[in-house]
Amino acid sequence: MRTVERALVLGPGGHVGTAWMAGLASGLRRDGVDLGDADLFVGTSAGAIVGALLATGRDPGRLAAPARDPAHRVDADPGRMAEVFAVLGDQSLAPDEARRRVGRLALEGVDLAAEEALVAGRAALIGADAWPERRLLITAVDAGTGEPVVWDRDSGVPLVRAVAASSAFPGAAPPVAVDGQRYMDGALRAGPNADLAGGARVVVVVEPMAHLFPREPLNRQLAALGAYAVLTIGPDPASVRAFGSDMGDLAAWEPAYRAGFRQAGDVDAQLRSPWTAGPMRAE
Repeated sequence: MRTVERALVLGPGGHVGTAWMAGLASGLRRDGVDLGDADLFVGTSAGAIVGALLATGRDPGRLAAPARDPAHRVDADPGRMAEVFAVLGDQSLAPDEARRRVGRLALEGVDLAAEEALVAGRAALIGADAWPERRLLITAVDAGTGEPVVWDRDSGVPLVRAVAASSAFPGAAPPVAVDGQRYMDGALRAGPNADLAGGARVVVVVEPMAHLFPREPLNRQLAALGAYAVLTIGPDPASVRAFGSDMGDLAAWEPAYRAGFRQAGDVDAQLRSPWTAGPMRAE
């Protein structure tokens, strides 16, 4: 017996992907398709930010412009990021070993001030500090062990820290402390983590980085779900142009938001029927 009607999976994408997903959600809401009506939200990295915002009933339009408080600034370390991508690109490493090695890199010289700036910045973006009643799953990875975790409102982890940890990609942001352990970006578990939407009749996956990575890993996750309807939304060519070459570029935030808002008009017809239909008979 299925217990979830509509699941929304929001994937990673840095600053640019956060803005684009918020613009997409805002444009769809304008057209009468509210992604905030999902019964289950799966949020990873940038998707954790937007998922928390939607699940708690906030207006995605609040992300039309980035937060500009200098106290929330976290500077990326390009050298560290290059080391991380070198590990992730090593095909000889099993996924668990790759996560452990990335975790070791993340834990080198943790900047506590940057960590607190990250947490404060995420709080400003989502505008909520309590978990929603709607089911929200947020992914992260233990930087010490490489083990993935999935948090929800029963986990005892504060919402803002869960979001901050899920969006702490090594080299771009410091790992976040939760109950004495430090956690890093949930995309290191399994990209957008669409496998967590199992049991839903309708699954919508919004994947800001779909143009950058092979589709086969996501296709395998989706094929295993057995959902009645699965829809994937990635950036169209105009959105990709608005993104530029760096998904972490704050200067591209507003163009990316506008691109998502515009693209909503093109995906509305595809999404409207399965998303707004009444509950289907359980199998």
